[in-house]
Amino acid sequence: MFNGIISIRNKNGEEKVKIERPGGSLSPIWSICWNPSREERNDILAVADWGQKVSFYQLSGKQIGKDRALNFDPCCISYFTKGEYILLGGSDKQVSLFTKDGVRLGTVGEQNSWVWTCQAKPDSNYVVVGCQDGTISFYQLIFSTVHGLYKDRYAYRDSMTDVIVQHLITEQKVRIKCKELVKKIAIYRNRLAIQLPEKILIYELYSEDLSDMHYRVKEKIIKKFECNLLVVCANHIILCQEKRLQCLSFSGVKEREWQMESLIRYIKVIGGPPGREGLLVGLKNGQILKIFVDNLFAIVLLKQATAVRCLDMSASRKKLAVVDENDTCLVYDIDTKELLFQEPNANSVAWNTQCEDMLCFSGGGYLNIKASTFPVHRQKLQGFVVGYNGSKIFCLHVFSISAVEVPQSAPMYQYLDRKLFKEAYQIACLGVTDTDWRELAMEALEGLDFETAKKAFIRVQDLRYLELISSIEERKKRGETNNDLFLADVFSYQGKFHEAAKLYKRSGHENLALEMYTDLCMFEYAK
Repeated sequence: MFNGIISIRNKNGEEKVKIERPGGSLSPIWSICWNPSREERNDILAVADWGQKVSFYQLSGKQIGKDRALNFDPCCISYFTKGEYILLGGSDKQVSLFTKDGVRLGTVGEQNSWVWTCQAKPDSNYVVVGCQDGTISFYQLIFSTVHGLYKDRYAYRDSMTDVIVQHLITEQKVRIKCKELVKKIAIYRNRLAIQLPEKILIYELYSEDLSDMHYRVKEKIIKKFECNLLVVCANHIILCQEKRLQCLSFSGVKEREWQMESLIRYIKVIGGPPGREGLLVGLKNGQILKIFVDNLFAIVLLKQATAVRCLDMSASRKKLAVVDENDTCLVYDIDTKELLFQEPNANSVAWNTQCEDMLCFSGGGYLNIKASTFPVHRQKLQGFVVGYNGSKIFCLHVFSISAVEVPQSAPMYQYLDRKLFKEAYQIACLGVTDTDWRELAMEALEGLDFETAKKAFIRVQDLRYLELISSIEERKKRGETNNDLFLADVFSYQGKFHEAAKLYKRSGHENLALEMYTDLCMFEYAK
Protein backbone atom coordinates (compact mmCIF):
# COMPACT_ATOMS: atom_id res chain seq x y z
CA MET A 1 0.00 0.00 0.00
CA PHE A 2 0.95 3.66 -0.29
CA ASN A 3 1.72 3.84 3.45
CA GLY A 4 4.47 1.21 3.16
CA ILE A 5 2.39 -1.68 4.52
CA ILE A 6 2.00 -5.10 2.91
CA SER A 7 -1.02 -7.14 3.94
CA ILE A 8 -1.07 -10.88 3.28
CA ARG A 9 -4.60 -12.32 3.47
CA ASN A 10 -6.33 -15.63 2.97
CA LYS A 11 -8.94 -16.26 0.28
CA ASN A 12 -11.66 -14.96 2.61
CA GLY A 13 -9.91 -11.60 2.92
CA GLU A 14 -8.73 -12.15 6.49
CA GLU A 15 -5.34 -10.63 7.21
CA LYS A 16 -2.78 -13.25 8.25
CA VAL A 17 0.50 -11.32 8.02
CA LYS A 18 1.26 -7.61 8.10
CA ILE A 19 4.63 -6.27 6.91
CA GLU A 20 5.60 -2.66 7.56
CA ARG A 21 8.40 -1.20 5.51
CA PRO A 22 10.79 1.22 7.27
CA GLY A 23 9.93 4.77 6.24
CA GLY A 24 6.17 4.22 6.18
CA SER A 25 4.54 6.62 3.71
CA LEU A 26 8.02 7.65 2.50
CA SER A 27 8.41 4.11 1.13
CA PRO A 28 5.16 3.42 -0.75
CA ILE A 29 4.94 -0.15 -2.05
CA TRP A 30 4.77 -0.01 -5.83
CA SER A 31 5.23 -3.64 -6.88
CA ILE A 32 5.36 -7.09 -5.30
CA CYS A 33 5.89 -10.58 -6.69
CA TRP A 34 6.03 -14.13 -5.30
CA ASN A 35 8.98 -16.31 -6.30
CA PRO A 36 7.52 -19.13 -8.46
CA SER A 37 10.42 -21.53 -7.79
CA ARG A 38 9.48 -24.88 -6.28
CA GLU A 39 13.06 -25.44 -5.14
CA GLU A 40 12.92 -22.74 -2.45
CA ARG A 41 12.23 -23.97 1.08
CA ASN A 42 9.90 -21.06 1.88
CA ASP A 43 7.51 -18.87 -0.06
CA ILE A 44 9.46 -15.69 -0.88
CA LEU A 45 7.91 -12.30 -1.59
CA ALA A 46 9.94 -9.68 -3.48
CA VAL A 47 8.98 -6.09 -2.65
CA ALA A 48 9.89 -2.92 -4.59
CA ASP A 49 9.14 0.42 -2.89
CA TRP A 50 9.66 4.08 -3.66
CA GLY A 51 12.12 4.41 -0.86
CA GLN A 52 14.25 3.13 -3.77
CA LYS A 53 14.72 -0.27 -2.17
CA VAL A 54 14.05 -3.90 -3.03
CA SER A 55 13.54 -6.35 -0.17
CA PHE A 56 12.57 -9.98 0.37
CA TYR A 57 10.26 -11.59 2.93
CA GLN A 58 9.12 -15.03 3.98
CA LEU A 59 5.41 -15.81 4.22
CA SER A 60 5.71 -15.38 7.99
CA GLY A 61 6.71 -11.74 7.49
CA LYS A 62 10.37 -12.31 8.41
CA GLN A 63 12.76 -10.35 6.19
CA ILE A 64 15.41 -12.27 4.25
CA GLY A 65 18.74 -10.47 4.19
CA LYS A 66 19.08 -6.70 4.00
CA ASP A 67 17.40 -4.09 1.81
CA ARG A 68 19.01 -3.56 -1.58
CA ALA A 69 19.42 0.08 -2.68
CA LEU A 70 18.30 0.85 -6.25
CA ASN A 71 18.96 4.58 -6.87
CA PHE A 72 15.68 4.87 -8.80
CA ASP A 73 11.94 4.53 -8.16
CA PRO A 74 10.92 0.98 -9.10
CA CYS A 75 7.57 0.64 -10.86
CA CYS A 76 7.55 -3.08 -11.63
CA ILE A 77 9.19 -6.24 -10.35
CA SER A 78 8.77 -9.76 -11.74
CA TYR A 79 10.61 -13.07 -11.63
CA PHE A 80 12.36 -14.54 -14.64
CA THR A 81 13.23 -18.18 -15.56
CA LYS A 82 11.35 -19.93 -12.77
CA GLY A 83 12.54 -17.65 -10.00
CA GLU A 84 16.26 -17.66 -10.68
CA TYR A 85 16.40 -13.97 -11.66
CA ILE A 86 14.40 -10.75 -11.16
CA LEU A 87 13.37 -8.08 -13.68
CA LEU A 88 13.10 -4.50 -12.38
CA GLY A 89 12.08 -1.32 -14.19
CA GLY A 90 11.06 2.20 -13.25
CA SER A 91 12.14 5.83 -13.26
CA ASP A 92 15.62 4.99 -14.58
CA LYS A 93 13.95 4.36 -17.98
CA GLN A 94 15.37 0.87 -18.33
CA VAL A 95 14.76 -2.76 -17.41
CA SER A 96 17.52 -4.38 -15.39
CA LEU A 97 18.27 -7.98 -14.54
CA PHE A 98 18.99 -8.90 -10.92
CA THR A 99 19.76 -12.14 -9.13
CA LYS A 100 17.02 -13.59 -6.95
CA ASP A 101 18.95 -12.08 -4.00
CA GLY A 102 18.82 -8.56 -5.47
CA VAL A 103 22.33 -8.25 -6.96
CA ARG A 104 22.23 -6.21 -10.17
CA LEU A 105 23.63 -8.07 -13.18
CA GLY A 106 23.04 -5.76 -16.13
CA THR A 107 20.65 -3.87 -18.38
CA VAL A 108 18.07 -5.72 -20.47
CA GLY A 109 16.99 -2.67 -22.46
CA GLU A 110 16.97 1.14 -22.27
CA GLN A 111 13.77 3.10 -22.96
CA ASN A 112 12.77 6.76 -23.58
CA SER A 113 10.39 7.00 -20.62
CA TRP A 114 9.55 5.35 -17.29
CA VAL A 115 9.06 1.60 -17.39
CA TRP A 116 5.72 0.68 -15.81
CA THR A 117 5.56 -3.04 -16.46
CA CYS A 118 7.85 -5.89 -17.45
CA GLN A 119 6.98 -9.58 -17.70
CA ALA A 120 8.72 -12.73 -18.85
CA LYS A 121 7.03 -15.17 -21.20
CA PRO A 122 6.51 -18.41 -19.18
CA ASP A 123 9.15 -21.12 -19.69
CA SER A 124 11.16 -19.00 -22.10
CA ASN A 125 13.87 -16.34 -22.21
CA TYR A 126 11.64 -13.62 -23.73
CA VAL A 127 10.74 -10.39 -21.90
CA VAL A 128 8.09 -7.79 -22.79
CA VAL A 129 8.31 -4.19 -21.50
CA GLY A 130 5.65 -1.47 -21.33
CA CYS A 131 6.53 2.24 -20.92
CA GLN A 132 4.96 5.60 -19.97
CA ASP A 133 5.00 6.82 -23.58
CA GLY A 134 2.90 3.85 -24.73
CA THR A 135 5.68 1.84 -26.34
CA ILE A 136 5.94 -1.92 -25.92
CA SER A 137 9.33 -3.60 -26.39
CA PHE A 138 10.17 -7.27 -26.76
CA TYR A 139 13.56 -8.75 -25.79
CA GLN A 140 15.26 -12.12 -25.89
CA LEU A 141 17.84 -12.75 -23.16
CA ILE A 142 20.76 -15.02 -24.03
CA PHE A 143 23.06 -16.19 -21.26
CA SER A 144 26.55 -16.98 -22.51
CA THR A 145 28.73 -19.71 -21.03
CA VAL A 146 31.53 -18.27 -18.90
CA HIS A 147 34.03 -20.99 -18.11
CA GLY A 148 37.62 -22.20 -18.07
CA LEU A 149 39.30 -25.59 -18.31
CA TYR A 150 42.74 -26.88 -17.37
CA LYS A 151 43.31 -30.63 -17.67
CA ASP A 152 40.82 -32.26 -15.26
CA ARG A 153 39.61 -29.05 -13.58
CA TYR A 154 36.65 -27.17 -15.01
CA ALA A 155 35.46 -23.82 -13.63
CA TYR A 156 32.16 -22.30 -14.71
CA ARG A 157 29.76 -19.52 -13.79
CA ASP A 158 26.60 -20.48 -11.93
CA SER A 159 23.63 -18.21 -11.16
CA MET A 160 25.68 -15.37 -12.71
CA THR A 161 27.43 -14.53 -9.39
CA ASP A 162 28.98 -17.85 -8.32
CA VAL A 163 31.88 -19.91 -9.68
CA ILE A 164 31.86 -23.69 -9.41
CA VAL A 165 35.12 -25.59 -9.81
CA GLN A 166 34.57 -29.21 -10.79
CA HIS A 167 37.17 -32.00 -10.70
CA LEU A 168 36.23 -34.03 -13.76
CA ILE A 169 37.80 -37.27 -12.51
CA THR A 170 36.64 -37.35 -8.88
CA GLU A 171 33.41 -35.39 -9.62
CA GLN A 172 34.12 -33.18 -6.58
CA LYS A 173 32.74 -29.63 -6.76
CA VAL A 174 33.42 -26.47 -4.81
CA ARG A 175 31.36 -23.27 -5.00
CA ILE A 176 32.93 -19.81 -4.72
CA LYS A 177 30.38 -17.09 -3.95
CA CYS A 178 31.43 -13.76 -5.48
CA LYS A 179 28.16 -11.85 -4.84
CA GLU A 180 28.80 -9.86 -8.03
CA LEU A 181 28.41 -10.52 -11.73
CA VAL A 182 31.11 -12.95 -12.89
CA LYS A 183 32.35 -11.69 -16.26
CA LYS A 184 35.32 -13.95 -17.06
CA ILE A 185 36.96 -17.07 -15.62
CA ALA A 186 40.46 -18.47 -16.21
CA ILE A 187 42.11 -21.52 -14.64
CA TYR A 188 45.69 -22.83 -14.91
CA ARG A 189 47.43 -25.34 -12.67
CA ASN A 190 46.81 -24.15 -9.08
CA ARG A 191 45.57 -20.69 -10.12
CA LEU A 192 42.01 -19.47 -10.66
CA ALA A 193 41.18 -15.94 -11.88
CA ILE A 194 37.68 -14.45 -11.69
CA GLN A 195 36.86 -11.10 -13.31
CA LEU A 196 34.11 -9.07 -11.61
CA PRO A 197 32.79 -5.66 -12.76
CA GLU A 198 35.33 -3.63 -10.77
CA LYS A 199 38.13 -6.09 -9.95
CA ILE A 200 39.90 -9.37 -10.69
CA LEU A 201 40.29 -11.97 -7.95
CA ILE A 202 43.17 -14.47 -8.12
CA TYR A 203 42.74 -17.68 -6.12
CA GLU A 204 45.23 -20.45 -5.39
CA LEU A 205 44.92 -24.00 -4.08
CA TYR A 206 45.76 -24.58 -0.43
CA SER A 207 48.11 -27.47 -1.26
CA GLU A 208 49.95 -29.19 -4.11
CA ASP A 209 47.69 -32.24 -3.77
CA LEU A 210 46.27 -33.09 -7.20
CA SER A 211 42.84 -33.74 -5.71
CA ASP A 212 42.76 -30.64 -3.47
CA MET A 213 39.65 -28.52 -4.05
CA HIS A 214 40.17 -25.80 -1.44
CA TYR A 215 40.84 -22.36 -2.93
CA ARG A 216 41.87 -19.17 -1.13
CA VAL A 217 42.28 -15.60 -2.35
CA LYS A 218 45.91 -14.89 -3.28
CA GLU A 219 45.63 -11.41 -4.81
CA LYS A 220 43.05 -8.77 -5.76
CA ILE A 221 43.45 -6.36 -8.66
CA ILE A 222 41.05 -3.53 -7.81
CA LYS A 223 40.55 -2.08 -11.27
CA LYS A 224 37.92 -2.20 -14.00
CA PHE A 225 39.06 -3.97 -17.17
CA GLU A 226 37.36 -4.43 -20.53
CA CYS A 227 38.53 -7.56 -22.32
CA ASN A 228 37.32 -10.26 -24.72
CA LEU A 229 39.35 -13.09 -23.21
CA LEU A 230 41.11 -13.65 -19.89
CA VAL A 231 44.06 -15.97 -19.22
CA VAL A 232 45.86 -16.67 -15.95
CA CYS A 233 49.44 -17.92 -15.54
CA ALA A 234 51.54 -18.69 -12.46
CA ASN A 235 52.41 -15.03 -11.82
CA HIS A 236 50.51 -13.05 -14.46
CA ILE A 237 47.12 -12.17 -15.90
CA ILE A 238 46.77 -11.90 -19.70
CA LEU A 239 44.02 -9.64 -21.07
CA CYS A 240 42.88 -9.93 -24.67
CA GLN A 241 41.42 -6.70 -26.09
CA GLU A 242 40.49 -7.14 -29.78
CA LYS A 243 43.97 -7.09 -31.44
CA ARG A 244 45.98 -6.45 -28.30
CA LEU A 245 47.34 -8.66 -25.53
CA GLN A 246 48.34 -7.17 -22.19
CA CYS A 247 50.40 -8.95 -19.54
CA LEU A 248 49.75 -7.77 -15.96
CA SER A 249 51.37 -8.79 -12.71
CA PHE A 250 49.10 -9.90 -9.87
CA SER A 251 49.51 -6.42 -8.40
CA GLY A 252 47.93 -4.93 -11.55
CA VAL A 253 51.11 -3.50 -13.11
CA LYS A 254 51.32 -3.79 -16.91
CA GLU A 255 54.60 -5.55 -17.73
CA ARG A 256 54.27 -6.28 -21.42
CA GLU A 257 52.01 -5.73 -24.43
CA TRP A 258 51.69 -7.35 -27.85
CA GLN A 259 49.86 -5.85 -30.83
CA MET A 260 48.51 -8.35 -33.38
CA GLU A 261 47.82 -7.92 -37.09
CA SER A 262 44.23 -9.13 -36.77
CA LEU A 263 41.51 -9.88 -34.21
CA ILE A 264 42.45 -12.50 -31.65
CA ARG A 265 40.08 -15.47 -31.92
CA TYR A 266 41.69 -18.00 -29.58
CA ILE A 267 44.28 -18.04 -26.81
CA LYS A 268 45.58 -20.87 -24.64
CA VAL A 269 48.38 -21.40 -22.10
CA ILE A 270 50.58 -24.31 -23.23
CA GLY A 271 52.76 -24.57 -20.13
CA GLY A 272 56.28 -23.56 -19.19
CA PRO A 273 58.23 -22.46 -16.11
CA PRO A 274 56.47 -19.98 -13.76
CA GLY A 275 56.82 -16.47 -15.16
CA ARG A 276 57.93 -17.80 -18.57
CA GLU A 277 54.83 -19.62 -19.79
CA GLY A 278 54.03 -19.99 -23.47
CA LEU A 279 50.76 -18.86 -25.06
CA LEU A 280 49.21 -20.22 -28.24
CA VAL A 281 47.33 -17.48 -30.12
CA GLY A 282 45.09 -17.81 -33.18
CA LEU A 283 44.01 -14.79 -35.26
CA LYS A 284 41.12 -14.04 -37.57
CA ASN A 285 43.50 -13.66 -40.53
CA GLY A 286 44.68 -17.28 -40.09
CA GLN A 287 47.96 -16.48 -38.37
CA ILE A 288 49.02 -18.68 -35.44
CA LEU A 289 51.61 -17.42 -32.99
CA LYS A 290 53.49 -18.57 -29.91
CA ILE A 291 54.15 -15.94 -27.27
CA PHE A 292 56.24 -16.25 -24.13
CA VAL A 293 55.13 -14.19 -21.15
CA ASP A 294 58.68 -12.91 -20.54
CA ASN A 295 59.43 -12.08 -24.20
CA LEU A 296 58.24 -9.02 -26.10
CA PHE A 297 58.52 -10.72 -29.50
CA ALA A 298 55.85 -13.10 -30.80
CA ILE A 299 56.88 -16.16 -32.83
CA VAL A 300 54.82 -16.90 -35.95
CA LEU A 301 54.26 -20.66 -36.13
CA LEU A 302 52.37 -20.64 -39.42
CA LYS A 303 49.83 -18.74 -41.50
CA GLN A 304 46.81 -20.35 -43.13
CA ALA A 305 44.23 -18.87 -45.47
CA THR A 306 41.21 -19.18 -43.17
CA ALA A 307 40.31 -17.71 -39.78
CA VAL A 308 41.16 -19.69 -36.65
CA ARG A 309 38.32 -20.93 -34.45
CA CYS A 310 40.09 -23.42 -32.15
CA LEU A 311 43.70 -24.55 -31.54
CA ASP A 312 45.63 -27.25 -29.72
CA MET A 313 49.23 -28.44 -29.66
CA SER A 314 50.32 -32.06 -29.28
CA ALA A 315 52.05 -33.30 -26.13
CA SER A 316 55.54 -33.07 -27.67
CA ARG A 317 54.83 -29.61 -29.18
CA LYS A 318 55.58 -31.00 -32.66
CA LYS A 319 52.09 -30.92 -34.19
CA LEU A 320 49.39 -28.29 -34.32
CA ALA A 321 45.67 -28.92 -34.78
CA VAL A 322 43.50 -26.05 -36.03
CA VAL A 323 39.75 -25.76 -36.54
CA ASP A 324 38.99 -22.99 -39.03
CA GLU A 325 35.87 -20.98 -39.88
CA ASN A 326 34.91 -23.56 -42.53
CA ASP A 327 34.57 -26.27 -39.86
CA THR A 328 37.68 -28.04 -41.11
CA CYS A 329 40.23 -29.61 -38.76
CA LEU A 330 43.75 -29.14 -40.13
CA VAL A 331 46.85 -30.76 -38.62
CA TYR A 332 50.31 -29.30 -39.29
CA ASP A 333 53.89 -30.28 -38.59
CA ILE A 334 55.16 -27.24 -36.68
CA ASP A 335 58.79 -27.57 -37.80
CA THR A 336 58.19 -28.05 -41.55
CA LYS A 337 54.81 -26.17 -41.71
CA GLU A 338 53.55 -29.14 -43.75
CA LEU A 339 49.82 -29.89 -43.70
CA LEU A 340 49.74 -33.54 -42.56
CA PHE A 341 46.01 -34.12 -43.02
CA GLN A 342 42.62 -32.45 -42.75
CA GLU A 343 39.15 -33.62 -41.74
CA PRO A 344 35.73 -31.96 -42.37
CA ASN A 345 32.84 -31.23 -39.97
CA ALA A 346 34.78 -30.04 -36.91
CA ASN A 347 33.82 -27.42 -34.34
CA SER A 348 36.54 -28.10 -31.73
CA VAL A 349 39.68 -30.23 -31.39
CA ALA A 350 41.92 -31.60 -28.64
CA TRP A 351 45.11 -33.69 -28.62
CA ASN A 352 45.49 -36.58 -26.20
CA THR A 353 47.74 -35.40 -23.38
CA GLN A 354 49.17 -38.92 -22.96
CA CYS A 355 49.63 -40.00 -26.57
CA GLU A 356 51.40 -37.93 -29.20
CA ASP A 357 49.59 -39.21 -32.28
CA MET A 358 45.99 -39.24 -31.04
CA LEU A 359 43.49 -36.42 -31.31
CA CYS A 360 39.74 -36.06 -31.25
CA PHE A 361 37.41 -33.50 -32.75
CA SER A 362 33.68 -32.95 -32.50
CA GLY A 363 31.11 -31.72 -34.99
CA GLY A 364 27.86 -32.61 -36.68
CA GLY A 365 26.65 -34.62 -33.69
CA TYR A 366 29.67 -36.94 -33.77
CA LEU A 367 32.85 -37.48 -31.80
CA ASN A 368 35.77 -38.33 -34.08
CA ILE A 369 38.94 -40.06 -32.86
CA LYS A 370 41.96 -40.12 -35.14
CA ALA A 371 45.19 -42.02 -34.54
CA SER A 372 48.16 -40.92 -36.68
CA THR A 373 47.06 -40.91 -40.34
CA PHE A 374 44.58 -43.80 -39.96
CA PRO A 375 40.90 -43.35 -40.89
CA VAL A 376 38.70 -41.59 -38.34
CA HIS A 377 36.74 -43.66 -35.80
CA ARG A 378 33.33 -42.05 -35.13
CA GLN A 379 30.62 -42.30 -32.49
CA LYS A 380 27.54 -40.19 -31.79
CA LEU A 381 28.00 -37.36 -29.29
CA GLN A 382 26.45 -33.93 -28.85
CA GLY A 383 28.59 -30.98 -27.76
CA PHE A 384 32.12 -29.63 -28.04
CA VAL A 385 35.32 -31.48 -27.24
CA VAL A 386 37.36 -29.42 -24.77
CA GLY A 387 39.93 -31.97 -23.55
CA TYR A 388 41.35 -35.45 -24.17
CA ASN A 389 43.26 -37.21 -21.40
CA GLY A 390 44.04 -40.93 -21.71
CA SER A 391 40.77 -42.73 -22.41
CA LYS A 392 38.63 -39.82 -21.17
CA ILE A 393 37.28 -37.16 -23.50
CA PHE A 394 35.81 -34.03 -21.91
CA CYS A 395 32.79 -32.63 -23.73
CA LEU A 396 30.84 -29.43 -23.17
CA HIS A 397 27.13 -29.65 -23.96
CA VAL A 398 24.98 -26.55 -23.38
CA PHE A 399 26.10 -25.47 -19.87
CA SER A 400 27.57 -28.69 -18.46
CA ILE A 401 30.75 -30.66 -19.05
CA SER A 402 31.08 -34.42 -18.84
CA ALA A 403 33.90 -36.96 -19.00
CA VAL A 404 33.19 -39.59 -21.65
CA GLU A 405 35.06 -42.88 -21.27
CA VAL A 406 36.09 -43.95 -24.78
CA PRO A 407 37.54 -47.47 -25.35
CA GLN A 408 40.72 -47.26 -27.40
CA SER A 409 40.23 -50.63 -29.12
CA ALA A 410 39.57 -49.23 -32.61
CA PRO A 411 42.80 -47.20 -32.91
CA MET A 412 44.78 -50.04 -31.29
CA TYR A 413 43.66 -52.48 -34.00
CA GLN A 414 44.52 -49.91 -36.66
CA TYR A 415 48.13 -50.03 -35.45
CA LEU A 416 48.04 -53.84 -35.13
CA ASP A 417 46.94 -54.19 -38.76
CA ARG A 418 50.19 -52.47 -39.76
CA LYS A 419 52.30 -54.50 -37.29
CA LEU A 420 53.13 -51.36 -35.31
CA PHE A 421 53.19 -53.17 -31.99
CA LYS A 422 54.88 -50.56 -29.81
CA GLU A 423 52.44 -47.87 -30.94
CA ALA A 424 49.53 -50.27 -30.41
CA TYR A 425 50.80 -50.90 -26.87
CA GLN A 426 50.86 -47.16 -26.14
CA ILE A 427 47.24 -46.89 -27.25
CA ALA A 428 46.25 -49.95 -25.21
CA CYS A 429 47.69 -48.34 -22.09
CA LEU A 430 45.03 -45.63 -22.43
CA GLY A 431 42.27 -48.17 -21.84
CA VAL A 432 41.25 -51.40 -23.62
CA THR A 433 39.62 -54.68 -22.56
CA ASP A 434 41.44 -57.86 -21.46
CA THR A 435 40.45 -59.43 -24.78
CA ASP A 436 42.19 -56.58 -26.62
CA TRP A 437 45.30 -56.97 -24.43
CA ARG A 438 45.46 -60.70 -25.26
CA GLU A 439 45.04 -60.01 -28.97
CA LEU A 440 47.86 -57.46 -28.82
CA ALA A 441 50.06 -59.93 -26.92
CA MET A 442 49.48 -62.71 -29.47
CA GLU A 443 50.01 -60.44 -32.47
CA ALA A 444 53.24 -59.05 -31.00
CA LEU A 445 54.43 -62.57 -30.15
CA GLU A 446 53.82 -63.78 -33.71
CA GLY A 447 55.55 -60.63 -34.93
CA LEU A 448 58.54 -61.57 -32.72
CA ASP A 449 58.27 -58.33 -30.75
CA PHE A 450 58.92 -60.14 -27.49
CA GLU A 451 59.28 -56.99 -25.38
CA THR A 452 55.79 -55.74 -26.28
CA ALA A 453 54.30 -59.24 -26.04
CA LYS A 454 55.81 -59.68 -22.57
CA LYS A 455 54.32 -56.41 -21.30
CA ALA A 456 50.92 -57.30 -22.76
CA PHE A 457 50.91 -60.81 -21.25
CA ILE A 458 51.81 -59.29 -17.87
CA ARG A 459 48.62 -57.22 -18.16
CA VAL A 460 46.49 -60.38 -18.51
CA GLN A 461 48.71 -62.38 -16.11
CA ASP A 462 49.31 -65.26 -18.55
CA LEU A 463 52.23 -67.11 -16.91
CA ARG A 464 52.37 -69.82 -19.57
CA TYR A 465 53.28 -67.44 -22.38
CA LEU A 466 55.52 -65.40 -20.08
CA GLU A 467 57.57 -68.58 -19.47
CA LEU A 468 57.84 -69.11 -23.24
CA ILE A 469 59.05 -65.53 -23.80
CA SER A 470 61.53 -65.89 -20.93
CA SER A 471 62.99 -69.07 -22.47
CA ILE A 472 63.30 -67.44 -25.91
CA GLU A 473 65.06 -64.41 -24.35
CA GLU A 474 67.53 -66.75 -22.61
CA ARG A 475 68.27 -68.53 -25.89
CA LYS A 476 68.83 -65.19 -27.64
CA LYS A 477 71.33 -64.26 -24.94
CA ARG A 478 73.19 -67.49 -25.70
CA GLY A 479 73.50 -66.42 -29.33
CA GLU A 480 70.53 -68.05 -31.06
CA THR A 481 69.24 -65.93 -33.94
CA ASN A 482 66.95 -68.24 -35.93
CA ASN A 483 63.60 -66.42 -35.98
CA ASP A 484 61.87 -69.34 -37.73
CA LEU A 485 62.74 -71.53 -34.77
CA PHE A 486 61.41 -68.96 -32.30
CA LEU A 487 58.18 -68.58 -34.29
CA ALA A 488 57.80 -72.36 -34.50
CA ASP A 489 57.87 -72.54 -30.70
CA VAL A 490 55.23 -69.81 -30.57
CA PHE A 491 52.96 -71.69 -33.00
CA SER A 492 53.33 -74.92 -31.04
CA TYR A 493 52.24 -73.10 -27.86
CA GLN A 494 49.23 -71.70 -29.73
CA GLY A 495 48.21 -75.15 -30.95
CA LYS A 496 49.13 -74.38 -34.56
CA PHE A 497 51.09 -77.63 -34.86
CA HIS A 498 51.23 -77.97 -38.65
CA GLU A 499 52.53 -74.37 -39.04
CA ALA A 500 55.09 -75.09 -36.32
CA ALA A 501 56.22 -78.29 -38.06
CA LYS A 502 56.75 -76.46 -41.36
CA LEU A 503 58.94 -73.86 -39.63
CA TYR A 504 60.92 -76.53 -37.76
CA LYS A 505 61.57 -78.26 -41.07
CA ARG A 506 62.47 -75.00 -42.85
CA SER A 507 64.94 -74.10 -40.13
CA GLY A 508 66.62 -77.50 -40.40
CA HIS A 509 65.25 -78.94 -37.16
CA GLU A 510 63.03 -81.77 -38.41
CA ASN A 511 63.82 -83.65 -35.20
CA LEU A 512 61.92 -81.02 -33.20
CA ALA A 513 58.86 -81.49 -35.41
CA LEU A 514 59.13 -85.26 -34.89
CA GLU A 515 59.39 -84.83 -31.11
CA MET A 516 56.38 -82.50 -31.10
CA TYR A 517 54.13 -84.91 -33.04
CA THR A 518 55.32 -87.87 -30.94
CA ASP A 519 54.57 -86.05 -27.67
CA LEU A 520 51.12 -85.24 -29.04
CA CYS A 521 50.58 -88.89 -30.12
CA MET A 522 49.98 -87.60 -33.65
CA PHE A 523 51.95 -90.50 -35.17
CA GLU A 524 50.42 -90.23 -38.64
CA TYR A 525 52.04 -86.78 -38.99
CA ALA A 526 55.30 -87.92 -37.36
CA LYS A 527 55.80 -90.44 -40.21
